[in-house]
Amino acid sequence: MQDSLRSALARACTPQQVRAAAQQGAAFHPAVWAAVRELGLPALLVPEAQGGLGLSMLEAALAAQELGRVAAPAPFLGSCVLAPLALRHAGSRAQQDRWLPAMARGELLVGVALAEALGSVRDGAGVQVADGGRLQGSTLFTIDGAQAHAYVVADRAGGLHWVDAQAPGVQCQRLPGTDATRPLVELRFDAAPAQPLPHGGAAVIERLRDAASVLLAADALGAGWTMLERAVAYAHERRQFGRPIGTFQAVKHLCAEMAAELEITRGLVWYAAYAIDYLPEEAALAAAHAKALLADAGRFVARSATEVHGGIGITDELGLHFWFKRIDLDRQLYGGPQQARRHAAKLQGLISSTGHA
Repeated sequence: MQDSLRSALARACTPQQVRAAAQQGAAFHPAVWAAVRELGLPALLVPEAQGGLGLSMLEAALAAQELGRVAAPAPFLGSCVLAPLALRHAGSRAQQDRWLPAMARGELLVGVALAEALGSVRDGAGVQVADGGRLQGSTLFTIDGAQAHAYVVADRAGGLHWVDAQAPGVQCQRLPGTDATRPLVELRFDAAPAQPLPHGGAAVIERLRDAASVLLAADALGAGWTMLERAVAYAHERRQFGRPIGTFQAVKHLCAEMAAELEITRGLVWYAAYAIDYLPEEAALAAAHAKALLADAGRFVARSATEVHGGIGITDELGLHFWFKRIDLDRQLYGGPQQARRHAAKLQGLISSTGHA
């Protein structure tokens, strides 16, 4: 599966398309999204009964890794993974039958607003349920929200809601961010009508946290390997003092250190993805470790690969910054490595829920 995805995405998602999507400020590149749909990625986690493939998180992690390798401008994390999982675990059978088939075909794009529920609270953001089940408030860092047809929104109490993007009282505003391949938005609700997902709650929110942590780690893993491969290729081509810079000991060591940092993360990411479906008692801890480890390894690789390229590494013309910024968003979205390690410590009873050792 990995080999098939890698070869198909290499043809479908070129650096020129990544640049075009970023310059246009688009939520995704139409040709890239068409290829993602053709590969069946929106159907990965949709049950067969609703027209999907019914595969596991391991396949989703492999897909995320390959999408990260090409910095694909496509709505995968939210619309293809978190939204289907939210419907599967929190939605009613009628809601699943209504929306999951269209999501599996890639016809229904769904943004996911979980930031405040996962602890990323700032500027007083948060959504409350008002009279009549209507939503009030705002939520930041909604993934895949630009050009979405609907949203899955978490309220302050941990409930989940389905909101039509065209419903009255719903406003969507693009947020400034570093990663132009995956724009984030702010949603504002003013007595906006919503359908509650009846089986939502803390357990579902935690399951979505684990899935997001694994997928962000997998994406960073793929992006990191691309940066490493490009650095090694440049070290073979660039000549200084009459010889390739790759023959210099300092450059050799830097490339070797990048490979060593990344290689040890692969098994952890895949194990964490496997655990979500088959080892639930280990899933949360493995996901937190994967998120924390890739956050640090990814940052080291991004900086080191840029350094190998010298001054040209930071230029827009080279395009290396697309992967650099993608790794940065993977690191920070839904909590950086410090928050992931604190969450892991709580899971192991090393600190209390109030944060004391």
